[in-house]
Amino acid sequence: MAGDEAAAEGAAPVVDGHAHVFNRATPLAADAHARPDYDYAVEDWLADMARHGLHYGVIAAASLHGDHNDHILSALAAYPDRLRGTVILPPDADARRLRDLARRGVVGVRLTWRRLAGLPDPRADPWRLHLHALADAGLHVELLAGNDDLPVLLPALAESGVRVVVDHFGVPRRDAGAHGEGMEALLRAIDRGGTWVKISAGFRMAFETARDCAVRLLVEAGTERLIWGSDAPFVNHEGSVDYAAALALYHRLVPDDAARQAIDRTALDLYFT
Repeated sequence: MAGDEAAAEGAAPVVDGHAHVFNRATPLAADAHARPDYDYAVEDWLADMARHGLHYGVIAAASLHGDHNDHILSALAAYPDRLRGTVILPPDADARRLRDLARRGVVGVRLTWRRLAGLPDPRADPWRLHLHALADAGLHVELLAGNDDLPVLLPALAESGVRVVVDHFGVPRRDAGAHGEGMEALLRAIDRGGTWVKISAGFRMAFETARDCAVRLLVEAGTERLIWGSDAPFVNHEGSVDYAAALALYHRLVPDDAARQAIDRTALDLYFT
């Protein structure tokens, strides 16, 4: 897949709505699922985007780094007109800190609730209070969770009034694809309003799964609720995926230029206005 640029025909997107930046000195969480031995600085990502005609980007906080956010905040400070980001925070982060982060280009808080031994309860404190504080600060939740957990989590998050952006197609199950209970819950949440979903990390699943999910989301959710993201630098898949390949996959999943342009407008509206 790496280096496959031929499939990326048509207009390039303008916004990369999901990527990670770090270097070898960035602290890792004790339970990090990978330990990259290379640098992918914000300048590396911007260079990748520039080579392919993209201009704006959203840094997604990576579970690898836990609640260490300094590298993200530094990137946002260096490129305030081009970048936004999410961070990982403990649920006791106070309102003043949230407002300060929002002023510094942070648009949301990422909840990496996939593969947890016990699922947090968004309706119980301290998460209930935290979610209300996020909503008050104008920040959204970026949710990475197992597909089977979406029917429980999405209604609970909706009760708080916080906006939600769901990562990676909702992490569909291989055996359910575009028709599992998680996808149904995701579409219900989108229909209620206040929820978006990222067409991202398609290389982490079977192409048929990503394709079927993209088709259903385009038809039933619409481009006004979809965000594209590369998931650069493709942690654990570096040898088989590069930026050109990620773009080529996006063009295969969403082949219509007008649809991709509409998805760009959604990202610009959500993150940059």
